[in-house]
Amino acid sequence: MPRPLWILEPTCTMRRLALLGHCVSWETVKARQANSERVDNTTGRQVQSRGGRPMDMDGNGNGNSPRTPPRRPEREGSYNSYDIESMDGGSGAPPWRQHNNGSSEALLRYDDGGGADRGSAARQPLLRKRTMNTTSQIAIVGANVCPIESLDYEVVENDLFKQDWRSRTKKQIFQYIVLKWSLVLLIGLLTGVVGFFNNLAVENIAGFKLLLTSDLMLKGRYIGAFFVYGGWNLVLAAAAAAICAYIAPAAAGSGIPEVKAYLNGVDAYSILAPSTLFVKIFGSILGVSAGFVLGKEGPMVHTGACIANLLGQGGSRKYHLTCNWLRYFKNDRDRRDLITCGSAAGVAAAFRAPVGGVLFALEEAASWWRSALLWRTFFTTAVVAVVLRGLIEFCRSGKCGLFGKGGLIMFDLSSTVATYSTPDLIAIIILGIIGGIFGGLFNFLLDKILRVYSIINERGAPFKILLTITISIITSMCSYGLPWLAACTPCPVDAVEQCPTVGRSSNYKNFQCPPGHYNDLASLFFNTNDDAIRNLFSNGTSTEFQMSSLFIFFTAIYCLGLVTYGVAVPSGLFIPVILAGATYGRIVGTLLGSISDLDPGLFALLGAASFLGGTMRMTVSVCVILLELTNDLPMLPLLMFVILISKTIADNFNKGVYDQIVVMKGLPFMEAHAEPYMRHLVAGDVVFGPLITFSGVEKVGNIVHALRLTGHNGFPVVDEPPITEAPELVGLVTRSHLLVLLNSKNFMKGRFKTSVSFVLRRFGAFDFAKPGSGKGLKIEDLDFTDEEMDMYVDLHPITNTSPYTVVETMSLAKAAILFRELGLRHLLVVPKTPDRPPIVGILTRHDFMPEHIHSLFPNLNPHKYHSASMAG
Repeated sequence: MPRPLWILEPTCTMRRLALLGHCVSWETVKARQANSERVDNTTGRQVQSRGGRPMDMDGNGNGNSPRTPPRRPEREGSYNSYDIESMDGGSGAPPWRQHNNGSSEALLRYDDGGGADRGSAARQPLLRKRTMNTTSQIAIVGANVCPIESLDYEVVENDLFKQDWRSRTKKQIFQYIVLKWSLVLLIGLLTGVVGFFNNLAVENIAGFKLLLTSDLMLKGRYIGAFFVYGGWNLVLAAAAAAICAYIAPAAAGSGIPEVKAYLNGVDAYSILAPSTLFVKIFGSILGVSAGFVLGKEGPMVHTGACIANLLGQGGSRKYHLTCNWLRYFKNDRDRRDLITCGSAAGVAAAFRAPVGGVLFALEEAASWWRSALLWRTFFTTAVVAVVLRGLIEFCRSGKCGLFGKGGLIMFDLSSTVATYSTPDLIAIIILGIIGGIFGGLFNFLLDKILRVYSIINERGAPFKILLTITISIITSMCSYGLPWLAACTPCPVDAVEQCPTVGRSSNYKNFQCPPGHYNDLASLFFNTNDDAIRNLFSNGTSTEFQMSSLFIFFTAIYCLGLVTYGVAVPSGLFIPVILAGATYGRIVGTLLGSISDLDPGLFALLGAASFLGGTMRMTVSVCVILLELTNDLPMLPLLMFVILISKTIADNFNKGVYDQIVVMKGLPFMEAHAEPYMRHLVAGDVVFGPLITFSGVEKVGNIVHALRLTGHNGFPVVDEPPITEAPELVGLVTRSHLLVLLNSKNFMKGRFKTSVSFVLRRFGAFDFAKPGSGKGLKIEDLDFTDEEMDMYVDLHPITNTSPYTVVETMSLAKAAILFRELGLRHLLVVPKTPDRPPIVGILTRHDFMPEHIHSLFPNLNPHKYHSASMAG
């Protein structure tokens, strides 16, 4: 995108308009508006302008065809562009040549830098480029390009909804409350079981692979050991990539950006599909067992969200699960709350950190939060903790193979005495600065690598598998080859554990060393990632790892973590970041051992915290997760300090890693605050293109015609004479409701309003509920005869009569905050002045995207204004 600039027209004085490079006087603009009412002699249609907004009438002038005053096509739910000129009901001139704003004032945006007397100062108009919204309706979900649409968290208050609520009994309300708590209980149970199963499978598969390789190395068969080790990794990696590429490409990656976008209001069928859940579970097991530098923690968040979505479908007509008490969950609001609970349960299952899971959902995942949701989320994570505790205790009896070590606390450091003084704070500051720099660099490099990988992944499944196999070979060569660079170290005489270790995970790996010696680098590479972290966090081992080994391991993990994330397997970033951070933390602790009283294992914990703060940019949730991981409460002040420093440093370079990935994937994420330049625009500035409206009683053919030619998901309903004395906005009707109404074929031969009871006898609120997993009626599924196309249908009973509206002169920044905080899909823009059509346009999520605003105003300079938050 070219560098935008503010345009100053020096020859245009006050009350003049910069338009298409020429200075047009205000009087000329008003004269053009006055002449906009005309008769098209070619078509015989009268095009009547109200305040400069033409409204097309059909040949008979009865207003039965869809009106199309210019407004941009919303295109949500469709990624095809439609030829608006091909639609009937248009005026003789193309829509984009008609006056598109109800008032020419809407084209004037002024620089407010003049202070109190800026009303008399010369003003700088913004040159607006007349274009339709070209923002993308597709995004990368996992490793696949998918069409996206918005979720609607607004309550559709039509006659059916009101009657449904009026008719609900206390028994039904009680059923709804009980079912809501029952579902979060099931989410906690299932997520806990899946988390336990993941750990059980990874520990046994990876453990068997490492034991087999170690046995061959003890026999001196080093080449054979490498081929067994690399072959196992290759097979596991290829299997993970194959099921991901061919069954559910959306399961690739951690899934946290997708879950975060979904909870922000962005939907794609594949994000939380059952196939995605299947691949997420088994692909994560295979990928982690394959020795990749990745974790199962990020995928567990996605897994928990998928489980919640599966349980929150609200019944299924296909499988005859349509009990009345299930219908209450057939809406986006309740599903959003359940998926929030699922994401928190995923973190709790991955880290065995129930409180950290709640805080993660609050700080990172959810865009909407309230106290009732906090209570349900806490209950869900508590259930996960109880399930994990019970299953792990069961494994202590030796019935789970190689799994079972660690208990509920994965890396218990409670036995380490944390005594620190003023010199230790200097070391903490150094760690925070290092974490911020390394975190910002990590995010920068990861963004570049992911963009390259997206080009490879676009070429198809075979290339995804080939890329995964290539990274697997590189990882195996590093894991097996780099330990040969380390010198053998004599076993410490006071070692608590067996040295060297034979047949199990420990700090002392023999590798190629003679008896009585161990390879410290192999103790890090030739273990599972969890065991490597446990070794780095171990206390009382200040001389266990050589400085050269730590440098080699840090460099390898940092680089392998970058190149591994992005391959077509479920992969998380938490473990690579913790590994790298713990390594340089231990390096700093070793170097500063003479001036610090802290154990190198505690420095490793602080290093992991600093790198997490520098990459993830999370504060409270990361701090609590690490405390629950290590059971080391005295370290709380130091953890808080180092995370705040690293986040502050890294924020000067770029955004958090998940925020960057959301942008890179093209997901239209609405931030909690509006961009500063939005204060200099109003809502009327960004609505553009043909706006299709319906009458309260509309001809079937007109509705079918509009649905077939556009991908709009919302249509304003306007009553006109003779139903009302003047044009009046009734509300908004959604595409899905129109399809259900058309499918019933309860049409009328005359154009008159029906009673509410007439519709209630034929429909219930459940008939218009949102279907599960994105399955629903499509206009292509419906057929109509010519006689039916000439009949009428009353839209009043299904029209949302309480849509959120803003006046066209409202600040775009305020409109963006309103849109985001209320979780809207459509925000209606109404005129400020009378004697104009009652609807100016519709704001959707894509209208607030920077690329759309910059396409309308290519000379807008967003860097001119400092990043002052409207939320703050």
